[in-house]
Amino acid sequence: MDILLTHGYCLYEDPHELQVMKPYPPLGILYISSHLKSKGFDVAVFDMTFQSLPAFEDYVMRERPPVVGIYCNMLARPRIIQMIGHCKAAGSLVVVGGPDSANYPAEFLGRGADVVVIGEGELTLEELLPHLARYGPNNMGHIHGIVYRDGDGKLIETAPREYIQDLDAQPFPDRTAINIHEYVKVWRDNHGMGSVSLIAARGCPYRCKWCSHAVYGYTHRRRSPENVADELELILDTYNPDMVWYADDVFTIHRGWIFKYRDELKRRGIKIPFETIAREDRLKDDIIEALADMGAYRIWVGAESGSQRVLDAMQRRTNAEGVVERVHKLQEHGIEAGMFMMLGYEGEELEDLEASVDLLKRSNPNVFLTTVAYPIKNTPYYNDVKDKVIPLKPWHEGSDRDYTVRGRHSRRYYEHATRWMVNEVAFHQLRHSPKRNLPRLAKTFVNARLGRAGMRLTQNQVEMGH
Repeated sequence: MDILLTHGYCLYEDPHELQVMKPYPPLGILYISSHLKSKGFDVAVFDMTFQSLPAFEDYVMRERPPVVGIYCNMLARPRIIQMIGHCKAAGSLVVVGGPDSANYPAEFLGRGADVVVIGEGELTLEELLPHLARYGPNNMGHIHGIVYRDGDGKLIETAPREYIQDLDAQPFPDRTAINIHEYVKVWRDNHGMGSVSLIAARGCPYRCKWCSHAVYGYTHRRRSPENVADELELILDTYNPDMVWYADDVFTIHRGWIFKYRDELKRRGIKIPFETIAREDRLKDDIIEALADMGAYRIWVGAESGSQRVLDAMQRRTNAEGVVERVHKLQEHGIEAGMFMMLGYEGEELEDLEASVDLLKRSNPNVFLTTVAYPIKNTPYYNDVKDKVIPLKPWHEGSDRDYTVRGRHSRRYYEHATRWMVNEVAFHQLRHSPKRNLPRLAKTFVNARLGRAGMRLTQNQVEMGH
């Protein structure tokens, strides 16, 4: 083979994901695989999702690929560092790409990687692989979009690689390289519905301060409605899923495209339940109607906070009050509403958290997920607080989620705050449900009170110097 492509996400080694059991395939490396194959390269893919680190080690020691390309997500960083070691032991050159290696090129090179790809990988690897085969990882300054060390150990970052403009000209992801049916089966076994993912566009033009744009920058490039419909039709014919996930950063950015895509699906007689992500400001009434016509099952709204002050600090460019109306409008059209909420953003106070709880109560989403803000390297948020960032683990053993920010509440405080938020909202929903479940009502009431008490206790301990 010319290259082995892989990633570091292992479903069965992630306790949180084992509870969720909603895996999706690594579309990024599948896009690279199909592109390279279309250019005549011999490509293999080792899908770590259902595998293990020992299985990967056995594979590379047996096959000894000349080059291994690894997609680097920060949550899999410790495992990826080990994978790089196994590749080097097998005599392989290692090329890493993705958001984490783009943010930490020197660190990945220091851990054994030979080349770091910045941005999209297709065109860069198309040029890089023949060079590596002929010259090895030397004299690569003419290859755009990479970082490496020269013979003197100096860090070299070449000129940026231009983004692919005509996404329709790219082949569909190489789903034949892995076992998509296994993903569908895991979904069906755990949720009663099998799901397959696809993306209609690359990149997001919004500038939320905590969001990483390490791969696509602030570009937004969209495929034609006909091209996406062709891929969807192929997915339905090949894998027969019960639903699909449009994995765009924000699916509803382009109004005109949504209407054209709806019409294209209607022309082909396609209507399948789907989930995707949108923003409050990109969910006008006619867009919601179009999503319903297409079969939308659930739309996730990035609400993030109920405090307009916090949203403005994030540069979200959304309206907290507008979320309530949009969530209700989705539900009126038979679409479940999911919400993402973020706690602990810089400058957040107790009244902001209370505003978030109030927003959730009034919105009454079908489901919501919470996260505690963490500064991802090279984001505006990170740059704002970098002088106060405290790593809780060595770099190679953790991720940017293992950063805390000096001066804000402790992790323990936010554990209590999350407990309070989740149970306070659940108690409110159960109390207003036509069918009251008294044991659950009592349980959520107690947990909400315990969460709030834990917040006070943790804060008091900090103020007392404990």
